[in-house]
Amino acid sequence: MREIVSQLTIEEKAGLVSGASFWTTRPVERLGIPAVTMTDGPHGVRLQLASADHLGLNASEPATSFPTACATGSSWDPALLTEMGRALAAEARALGVDILLGPGVNIKRSPLCGRNFEYFSEDPFHSGVLGAAIVQGLEGGGVGASVKHFAANNQETDRMRVDVDVDERTLREIYFPAFERVIAEGKPSTVMCSYNKVNGTHASQNRWLLTDVLRGDWDYDGYVVSDWGAVVDPVAAVAAGLDLEMPSTGERSTRAIVAAVRAGVLDETALDTAVARVLTVHERLVESRTNTGRADLDAHHALARRIAVDSAVLLSNDGDILPLSPTDGGSIAVIGEFARTPRYQGAGSSHINPTRLDDALTAIREASSRDVQFAAGFSFDAEDDTALHDEAVALAGDSAVVVAFLGLPPNEESEGFDRSHLNLPETQRVLLEQILRVNSNVVVVLSNGGVVTLDGIAGVVPGILEMWLAGQASGSAAAEILFGAEPGGRLSETIPAALSHTPAFTNWPGENGVVRYGEGVYVGYRWYDKTDRAVQYPFGYGLSYASFAYTDLTVSVPDPTTAYASVDITLRNTSDRAGSEVVQVYVGDEASSVDRPNRELKGFKKVRLEAGEQRTIRIELDNRAFAYWGADGWTVEPGEFTISAGSHSRDLPLAETITLNVPAPVAALDRDSTLNEWLAHPVGAPVLTGALLSMGDAAHALTNQEALPLFGSMPLRTILSFAEQASPTSVGSHDALTALLAHAQTEAPRV
Repeated sequence: MREIVSQLTIEEKAGLVSGASFWTTRPVERLGIPAVTMTDGPHGVRLQLASADHLGLNASEPATSFPTACATGSSWDPALLTEMGRALAAEARALGVDILLGPGVNIKRSPLCGRNFEYFSEDPFHSGVLGAAIVQGLEGGGVGASVKHFAANNQETDRMRVDVDVDERTLREIYFPAFERVIAEGKPSTVMCSYNKVNGTHASQNRWLLTDVLRGDWDYDGYVVSDWGAVVDPVAAVAAGLDLEMPSTGERSTRAIVAAVRAGVLDETALDTAVARVLTVHERLVESRTNTGRADLDAHHALARRIAVDSAVLLSNDGDILPLSPTDGGSIAVIGEFARTPRYQGAGSSHINPTRLDDALTAIREASSRDVQFAAGFSFDAEDDTALHDEAVALAGDSAVVVAFLGLPPNEESEGFDRSHLNLPETQRVLLEQILRVNSNVVVVLSNGGVVTLDGIAGVVPGILEMWLAGQASGSAAAEILFGAEPGGRLSETIPAALSHTPAFTNWPGENGVVRYGEGVYVGYRWYDKTDRAVQYPFGYGLSYASFAYTDLTVSVPDPTTAYASVDITLRNTSDRAGSEVVQVYVGDEASSVDRPNRELKGFKKVRLEAGEQRTIRIELDNRAFAYWGADGWTVEPGEFTISAGSHSRDLPLAETITLNVPAPVAALDRDSTLNEWLAHPVGAPVLTGALLSMGDAAHALTNQEALPLFGSMPLRTILSFAEQASPTSVGSHDALTALLAHAQTEAPRV
């Protein structure tokens, strides 16, 4: 690749790091360098052949609209996500697309984020596993993935310029790990940088993000592409490690880069490096263009339906109201405009023109011989739904069971803006209250991209089925579940009891252009568990039509001096039907020197068992399962760790405590280290003690057991100053201590 780069002019090189159009890169015909085509597509191929835009306003070519990430995240099934990735790759290749922009693995910091439908989870381990799986499918199918949005892109409010104020530990433990895992396991062709600033610098020109972390720490060898319009300064972006600006800015960016190189402001080797990265990836993708052909859209529709079923979360099933009999039990009232006008995808850049669209009302009528009647119940504009309410309530009163299709209309959640509350529209809540007065046999089927609080529904309505935004086959998938197909989903985000209970509530969405991530690592279930706060439905929760028992937890630690354990759990299907369960393993540090969550998800496996079947499930825990991010990087402390296993974050019936005898981390010392830190340090303590003894009684008075509660938290430099003021003759010892301090720093073992 160096030979090709050496043949390019500065103008050509500058052109190769800036787009040619809205969706294509620039070719260099004289050297046989072709253009490549990119398009949006976390959940479907959104190729626009006519008027192009990045917000989903204009029509695109027909493609399968798969369930969105809020749904697929609830599948907890990486194998299924890889299969979806393969299908997306086949459709992309059939349409001539080289790079699909997705998946999004940003963390659901707050349920208010308008783009949460595009993200998998509130948990970084979970997001990373599923993100890597879909990338493996895409890349294995010859299409480049673009994992996004790097980094700390967790709100739509002021998204193009907001400055995220976040500490490094929080980034490393919460907002980075999904990207890190996707890069290591999925090897995506590109990483897309986000719009926002991170600690004062736009992501598109943040060298620490794009070079130090991405390249230095994670050894990423693909290229970094900007989000569309995210580049503020094209010269600073190339210098920081951005490789491709999209979309085209005409000649503005190329002229700026050429001028900067010629003026010596931008080192040409930085430009050469960016060009080489871009061309290396594109060469591989162009070679895979032989993998073209017609995609099997019928098979993909069936896959979309299977994914939707496997992602649906059964939240409540009191009295076993579900599944419904397709033949017996009297009339069924299907109520809710969503039943005939599906809400199946999000709004914005991922908006797909589906190849077909199933509606639940038609699917229910086709699946059942029972009398099925319909009433809209409400409209999406909700100007005056009184007549619609009356019609629906009358139907409900005359029916054996009501299936109410509720959810969020498109104008309530979308890319580009955040939600202001977590409620269902008032017209729907009023309608449901009226229905319950005349018929208590109600099943609510939800369609929404972000969680909604279920006041007046949870604990009141016997059946609640969360379908999310489940793609073009969502209607037939819902009907399948209602009449007996296994709902396979488990929550990948907590459903809080109230918005005010959420961890980012007092730090959302920021002010004066800055949003402070004041909750730190306490995102999602980590926050609710640490504060012992009740939730409507916890992370990992979901019911099945089958039932399961957890027994015989065994945790093996082959070498206690190494942070590794294997966990065996016996799972038995205790019902008379086949079903699936997600076995979840959490790790908690019992005596950490730093503040840590009570427990964190560190392993999971989706298991399908036949009636009465029993199986031993093994989940392995590596070093990172026990580590936190400290001053010297990833750190595992010796001591006790509790390994818990069960069906969700608050149902962990099995637990075992293990002891790791790993080397104790020892921090470096300096004058700003506190007296307590010095006295607890294996090398520093004797050095300091000896030095202080030579400084006389004044020093001893500051460090005896009675004085330590007062002076122990003070920096050493302050202690020395106090000692010198009390005993001027000890000033000479200050210099001696400096030499001893240097010795202690040299001798102290590092983490």
